[in-house]
Amino acid sequence: MASGNEKTSLLESPSPSGDLDGNGASARQAYEAANVDASRLYHETRSAASSPDDEEEPWHQTAGGLLQPVIFGGLDGILTSFAIVAGAAGGGLSVSAVLVLGFSNIFADALSMGVGEFLSSKANNEWILSERKREEWEMSNYRDGEIKEMIDIYVKKGFTTEDAKLVIETMAKYEDFFVDVMMQQELELQVPEDDHVEQSMKEGFVMFCSFAFFGTAPLLGYTVIPWLFPHLEPSVLFKSACVVTGLVLFLLGSIKSNFSRTNWFWSGCETLILGGTCATVAYTIGSFVNGLLDDDE
Repeated sequence: MASGNEKTSLLESPSPSGDLDGNGASARQAYEAANVDASRLYHETRSAASSPDDEEEPWHQTAGGLLQPVIFGGLDGILTSFAIVAGAAGGGLSVSAVLVLGFSNIFADALSMGVGEFLSSKANNEWILSERKREEWEMSNYRDGEIKEMIDIYVKKGFTTEDAKLVIETMAKYEDFFVDVMMQQELELQVPEDDHVEQSMKEGFVMFCSFAFFGTAPLLGYTVIPWLFPHLEPSVLFKSACVVTGLVLFLLGSIKSNFSRTNWFWSGCETLILGGTCATVAYTIGSFVNGLLDDDE
């Protein structure tokens, strides 16, 4: 049994995110350190602090929230922008042409990504809700058949027939809950929240902002650097854009590691290498096409 001082030490140990704000970071830290006592104490403390009327348990949330569209929107934006810049530079286009192509494509693509994220998320949620209505109708009109289907599913998962029947018949007393369970177990679909339309709008807006914000990073070398150091050669501006883009790619890749729990350094390097590969291909194609045009002339 841990003493009072030991409990305090376990609870106050720093989490990977540097806080204990109820987001599950301390539970994850206990798992990664294989610290059974810290894990048990964390859950006991949370159980004592929560009540049955709590609507949600943010410390057990598995979704990335709005951080996911920020990261992936940013990655799409910066890779798209850098590919355009690299292709234009390889093609020998002027600085003004690079800026026109870059900014116009970035904001057009950002709007397209944002609208696409909203529409796809909204359509997917509406389809899931339509499937839920069908399950509700089947539950109302053929209750025994739905219960039998769920018993068979649980038996396939390793339950004995008796235990599966006990669990399913108990859950079936609470029809709304049972329909949600059927959606997850039978159709492998997660029922969206009531405010799913607003959430889809937020995700679309965040995707747009992230794509546009990070997409401008490769263009900073063509805007900020000339303002600080006039009369630089286009090749120097392109190199500065490469440096800025590389730093941002590594940063986004490091943050992305939170979704997979991989090492932040290797995740950053992976993103940097993949982004550099995309830019190399774009630069090579631009240079090759430019060479063909020069030969024709």
